[in-house]
Amino acid sequence: MRVVVLADTHSPRRWKSCPPRVAEHLRDASVILHAGDVCTPDVLDELAAFAPVHVVLGNNDGPDVAAWGAPETLEVELDGLRVAMIHDSGQATGRTARMRRRFPDADLVVFGHSHIPMDQTGDGVRIFNPGSPTDRRRQPQGTIGILDIANGELVDARIIPVTD
Repeated sequence: MRVVVLADTHSPRRWKSCPPRVAEHLRDASVILHAGDVCTPDVLDELAAFAPVHVVLGNNDGPDVAAWGAPETLEVELDGLRVAMIHDSGQATGRTARMRRRFPDADLVVFGHSHIPMDQTGDGVRIFNPGSPTDRRRQPQGTIGILDIANGELVDARIIPVTD
């Protein structure tokens, strides 16, 4: 199963429509995870044309994104892998321990908010932030995440640059 992970698209200020380099990866997606700060639900409609979308609310998301189906946290099973999602995982210090306590059954926690790509393991949990494809802030490039999952195992996780 190929999973494309997005966060912090910030439409319409940053995401006018799906960037072509993001769309290239979405075409192969089995499912799409969006870790919040969508800002307008039309982004979710656009993503849903590629694959099923799971999304959580970000601090910049309003009732219209919630009405689309975005809760504050979400736990899903993807091909046997237990994945939790939250927008803001809090400060860097103690993050893996905090995510383990918050989601005791998760194999992987996907989050956003910082716009800083991250793939880290600690305290019995792997945490993954895809960064932002459209608002790189102080990062060298806009990024998305790609997860390959098979039989309950995270076979591969990578951060992909989508801007120059």
